[in-house]
Amino acid sequence: MASAQTRMLIIDLLCITWATVGAQIARFGSNDQSLDIGGNQRAPYTLISVLLIVTWWIVLGAGGTREERLLGYGPEEYRRVITSTLWLFGAVAIVSYVFQLDTARGYVAIALPLGIISLLAGRWIVRATLVASRHQGQGLQRVLLIGGPHTTRHLHRQLSMHPEAGYLPVAAHMPEHSALESIETESGFLPVVGHGKGVDEVLEAIDACDATAVAITAGAAFDPMVLRQLGWQLAARNIGMIMAPALTDVAGPRIRTQPVAGLPLIHVTTPRLEGSKRFIKRSFDILTSAVLLLLLAVPMVLVALLVRIDSKGPAIFRQKRVGRAGIPFEMYKFRSMVLDAEARLEALQLHNEGAGLLFKMKEDPRITRLGKVIRKHSIDELPQLLNVLRGEMSLVGPRPPLPTEVVGYDDFAHRRLLVKPGITGLWQVSGRSNLSWEDALRLDLYYVENWSLTQDLLILARTIRAVTNRVGAY
Repeated sequence: MASAQTRMLIIDLLCITWATVGAQIARFGSNDQSLDIGGNQRAPYTLISVLLIVTWWIVLGAGGTREERLLGYGPEEYRRVITSTLWLFGAVAIVSYVFQLDTARGYVAIALPLGIISLLAGRWIVRATLVASRHQGQGLQRVLLIGGPHTTRHLHRQLSMHPEAGYLPVAAHMPEHSALESIETESGFLPVVGHGKGVDEVLEAIDACDATAVAITAGAAFDPMVLRQLGWQLAARNIGMIMAPALTDVAGPRIRTQPVAGLPLIHVTTPRLEGSKRFIKRSFDILTSAVLLLLLAVPMVLVALLVRIDSKGPAIFRQKRVGRAGIPFEMYKFRSMVLDAEARLEALQLHNEGAGLLFKMKEDPRITRLGKVIRKHSIDELPQLLNVLRGEMSLVGPRPPLPTEVVGYDDFAHRRLLVKPGITGLWQVSGRSNLSWEDALRLDLYYVENWSLTQDLLILARTIRAVTNRVGAY
């Protein structure tokens, strides 16, 4: 089977050709128009399309969109596709202006969005195939973890949780921990191969476990010169060298490496949802929620009527939740439980299957017949679009907590309240009720610390799949 990079080369070419030829046909039909390039000379748009296809394909490669480490995981692959394409068409606009070329605007206006959509769709298909194969244990890099017991165990857990990233920890190398022969992890025992601090000992460990990459954690007690020599040896063997600093839940855009006197210093910034960023997010919330409310007005009325018919009580359930900066607000949902559900809660506490401060039951007797259906498909959450429109919630954000939950928060958990709660979020697309309290809190804090509009759009896209799969919805 062809490698992911080879498949991307072919798919990129097909997507670009489709977008460019489609734009030419949509703009000019079957007639081959020409472009005045000066000096009484004209170039047919067929030639222009061929040049655009070749240049576009080369620019995507030069922009690093097909790097193996990017394929299959994270938003960086998509971001580079969009950035490279926008740079190319920006260059086309500049060249047209400088040389006074009357490039057909309709041609460009069709090729640009059609190309971006096609490229992203093509890469999504390849990514889905690649992720499926990696979850089956295929095409993974065999990684030797180097460091202390604690940092190695943590890195093993994180890599094992995300096989779609393409890394498979196969062994550990423990400098200065000669007594350890294996490390206990959540999935079993990871063998320890070697304990030396020299380059030769690390190379022997690599040969022993047949590793294709080395991940050096913050707990590795290596001399800087040894690391330098190790890097040379690994490069000669075509083995990847990965430095894993003691930074957790930090997104790529927050990290900037700056070489200073030969040292790769890592700068970590914290994005603040202020000024123009807050305006953009709020504008997006208002526009999207208003459009969705208009489109879903009739279905929502029908659901409200069915709720009233199915059981006694109002169609809309109102509940106090805690919003940004700890300000309480009244959240709306379609009622999915019996009218006295809150009064019966205390009696069911012994059957709580939720994580941490959350109460959840897979077979909650308070849920009505219709309630099971609308919960499973997340229909009960549609009235929260009104909360978004009113500015109390956002489309994407941490889960809106109850006041009783906030009382039990520690200092770190209170950071969830730095942004507005959301209808959906990382917790929604990562397992929902199946998550432990620690994992749910970690995901919410990750969102707060690494907010970006691109991440919001990706979460919204993943929400559709999460709702369809109905994983953790009860």
